[in-house]
Amino acid sequence: MPERTGCLVCGSPLVYAQDTRERTCEYCHEPHVSDAACERGHFVCDTCHSAGANDLIQRVCSASTSTAPLDLAIRIMRDPRIKMHGPEHHYLVPAVLLAAYANAAGLPADRRAEMVARARPRAEQVPGGSCGFSGACGAGIGTGIFVSVALGATPVSRAEWRQANLLTSQSLGEIAMRGGPRCCKRDTFIAIERAAAFSRADLGVAMAAEETPGCEFHDMNRECLGTDCPYFPAG
Repeated sequence: MPERTGCLVCGSPLVYAQDTRERTCEYCHEPHVSDAACERGHFVCDTCHSAGANDLIQRVCSASTSTAPLDLAIRIMRDPRIKMHGPEHHYLVPAVLLAAYANAAGLPADRRAEMVARARPRAEQVPGGSCGFSGACGAGIGTGIFVSVALGATPVSRAEWRQANLLTSQSLGEIAMRGGPRCCKRDTFIAIERAAAFSRADLGVAMAAEETPGCEFHDMNRECLGTDCPYFPAG
């Protein structure tokens, strides 16, 4: 995992060169003039470097051109600001799904950024620990937020209301069947895979096909299910 004192992307040491030049931020993809990058060439701008967890999620997803939500989520999870467990995952799920959905649907960049921003206050209303205290995992709820924002659902919608609630129920069902204790990484992976399948079958927008990931965060989780988890790395 990347260290806090090194590159936020890969953990390599930073290198301060004599040649100040324009570099592209790995997170927001915006150009900045800088004399610093890591040994592997990664550059993170000051705004992204100092952002909080949800600020980082919003900046990355607003700028991303990826159609692969799992890959995008894992890249964001590698940043040390995204803890092993925490309510930031409640926003991470709809944010990566909306970015991938917008890109797969060919929507313009400003529309993608607007949808990612709209999901944030909704996700931030879901408290940490809701999986155990309320019986509704925030990652599963995040898939409903994704559909609601993507389709413009409201409490008085008809088809859109149905689809948002249907996906939430499917996501929560699959998360529940894996059993406890909580794992925000496992539940996030389950939610994203279910939502991507739903988007393809029910919304007509096919995100990138992705292989089931091998979890690279399991050694950070004291409650890891080990080989009972579908994402525990083989071997």
